[in-house]
Amino acid sequence: MAKVCAVCGKKPMSGNNVSHANNRTLRRFNPNLQRVRAVVNGETKRIRVCTSCIQAGKVMKAVR
Repeated sequence: MAKVCAVCGKKPMSGNNVSHANNRTLRRFNPNLQRVRAVVNGETKRIRVCTSCIQAGKVMKAVR
């Protein structure tokens, strides 16, 4: 399953781990995705959304 936000399209980014000795190794910054029951086109679906979209109110949560 892809680590992509269904609302904003946020994907993993790459960067470096930097130690105190300034050694650099590649690492990956993954978005914080949550599975949410949301209203999409008038019907409820489970979508994977990043927490920044949930906090910003870009997702209409479904009520059971």
